[in-house]
Amino acid sequence: MRTRRVVAVAAAFALLLSVGAFAHEGHPHRFLGTLSAVHGSQLEVKTTDGKTVVFTLDAKTVIQQGRAKADVKELKVGERIVISALPVAGGKVMTAINVQLRALAPATK
Repeated sequence: MRTRRVVAVAAAFALLLSVGAFAHEGHPHRFLGTLSAVHGSQLEVKTTDGKTVVFTLDAKTVIQQGRAKADVKELKVGERIVISALPVAGGKVMTAINVQLRALAPATK
């Protein structure tokens, strides 16, 4: 009887660990920070906690200013941005899914 209990507890523990290990796989991560460099299709961002993170832009990356679509040419060093990105296997560079710029203030008449 005791052996069954030990096996059941061990199996439950193993299942719990495996679920935790895969909880964030494929899940986009959000980064808030200041754009510190633009190198072609790569962005370098200094996050709010002081770390520098590099992101790659691909054909699926959406760049927005407010709710409007924007172009990579509109990215300016020193600008505050929010990036949603997926990690790339085996590397420190992440692939950006969405780059959000601050919305422009409405023009005054």
